[in-house]
Amino acid sequence: MRNVIILGSGGVAAEITFYIEDNNAHGDINEKINILGYIDYADSIEAHYKKYNFSAPVLCDIDTYVPQKNEEVLIAIANPSDRNKMTRLLLQTGGKIGSFIHHSVIAPKQPNWGIGNIIFPFCILEQNAIIGNYNLLTSYSFISHDCVVGDNNFLSTAGLAGNVKVGNNNFFGIRATVIPGVEIGNNNLVQAGMIVDKNVKDDTTVFYRYKEKVLAIPKKANP
Repeated sequence: MRNVIILGSGGVAAEITFYIEDNNAHGDINEKINILGYIDYADSIEAHYKKYNFSAPVLCDIDTYVPQKNEEVLIAIANPSDRNKMTRLLLQTGGKIGSFIHHSVIAPKQPNWGIGNIIFPFCILEQNAIIGNYNLLTSYSFISHDCVVGDNNFLSTAGLAGNVKVGNNNFFGIRATVIPGVEIGNNNLVQAGMIVDKNVKDDTTVFYRYKEKVLAIPKKANP
C-alpha cells in the first residue's frame, strides 16, 4: 500500500481523491493508496477543504511540511505556474513527489515517462510518446504516437495528435487539440476548444477573437 499526501485542497484535490477511492475499489491490496491528509494554506482550507468534506485531515502547509519515510506527495494544482512553484518548494524539503495513474488509462506497460505525473480516468497515452515530469491530464485527454511532452503541463480533456512537441508549463483548456507535427513552446495558454494548426513559441495565449462575445438569440414564439 502506498501512503500519499495531497498538496492542495480545492477542486483538483477533490477529483484526485475521488479517483483514488475508485482505484482502491478496483485494485488489489498491494495497489491501494492510503491518503494520509492534505497540505494547504489556511485561507484555502477555509475556502475549499471544508467544502469537499474530505475524510483525511489537513496536516500542515507547504512551508511547515517535513517529509516522512514511506510517504509521497501528489500535486493537486491545475495552474502550471502555481504547480511549478509548489513543486520547487516541495523538492526543497526533500519530499518525494508521486505519480497517480487511474486504472482505466490506456498506456504502455513500459512507458517512457518521468516522475510526478497525474493521469485521470480514460486517458490514452500511446506507446511511442515521451512524457516528462509533473504533468496533469484530466479525463479523456490523449497523447498520440511520437509526441514529446516536457514538464509541468496541464491538459484539460485535451489532445495532442501524432508528432507534436510540447515544452514546459503550458495550459491546454477543455477540448483543445493540437494537429500533427505542431510544436508548442513554453508558458502558453491554449484556450478551450482551440484547434492549434501552427507552431506556438513562448508566453502566448491562443484564442478566437469572436469568442470574446457570446450571443444567445431566443427563438421566436409561434404566431
